[in-house]
Amino acid sequence: MSVLRKLRNGYVLWHAKRISIPSFTSSRVVRKKVVFAGKVQKVGFRMELDCIARRLKLTGWVRNLKDGSVEAELQGEESQIDFLIQCMCSLKRASVQNKTITDLPNKLDEDSFAIAE
Repeated sequence: MSVLRKLRNGYVLWHAKRISIPSFTSSRVVRKKVVFAGKVQKVGFRMELDCIARRLKLTGWVRNLKDGSVEAELQGEESQIDFLIQCMCSLKRASVQNKTITDLPNKLDEDSFAIAE
């Protein structure tokens, strides 16, 4: 791993751990597929999304797509998923130009979050 990538990854984790998680009122558990388009690859986008999703105790996965976008399936309380999407769209080092959100059926057997390849 290059020195620059190590520095970026360290910064991404530092930034993701500093985000203040608000108190949420309980909301229904949902699953959403979100595709983020724009400058979202090679900026630590997946790593940040993964870190925040784990802090929120969401389940699902995130991966890069060949067209340069990032796709995620997120499951958890709807208010927490909405908060995560808002965080990702407000990143300064990325530029989310468009996001597509699709409701999906919940997966009852899922218990963690991962970066998929």
